Amino acid sequence: MITTERLRLRPLTAADADWWVRLHEDSAVSRFVGAYTREQAQARLQAIEQQWEERGHGLCAVELRDSGEAIGRCGLNWWEQFGETEAGWTFATAHWGRGYATEAAGAVLAWGFDTLGLERITAMIHHGNTASTAVARRLGFTPLREDTVLDRPCTVHALDRENFLSREGR
Repeated sequence: MITTERLRLRPLTAADADWWVRLHEDSAVSRFVGAYTREQAQARLQAIEQQWEERGHGLCAVELRDSGEAIGRCGLNWWEQFGETEAGWTFATAHWGRGYATEAAGAVLAWGFDTLGLERITAMIHHGNTASTAVARRLGFTPLREDTVLDRPCTVHALDRENFLSREGR
C-alpha cells in the first residue's frame, strides 16, 4: 500500500469489477481509456492481479485517506510488447482538477524508482488527452516517441530514475 498526504493506493483485485465499470462508463473517462463490461473488467482485473504476483507491481485503486472513497486508479503497468513499465492514471471526473493524479503518480514513481529499482518509466498518453499530458510534464516526463497503444495513436513520454531523483532533490 502506498500513502500520500491525501491518498491511499492499494492493489486492484477482481472484487473491484463493479467499481471499475462505473469509473470507465463516464464518456469523459472512456474517451481515452475505453469502457468495460463487467466481464471485460473482471478479465482486466485478473490480469492486473497476475501482474502483481509475477512482477511485484500493477495498478492500484486510489482512495481518499479521509473517507476511503475510491476516486481513480494509478499504478505501474508492464507492457510486454514494448518491454516497458508505464505509469498510468485515470480518475473519476468529479475528482479532476484537484491534483490527485499528480500526487498519486508522483508516489507511484517514487515507489517504482526507489523500491523497485526501475531505471525508466514511461507514460503512454493518447493524442488529445491534454490533462494527462500536463500531469506527465509536471512530473518531469518528456516525449520519447510516437506509438500505437490499444489501436490508438499516442505519445510515449519517459522519465528516467536519475532525472526523477534530481527533481526530487535526492
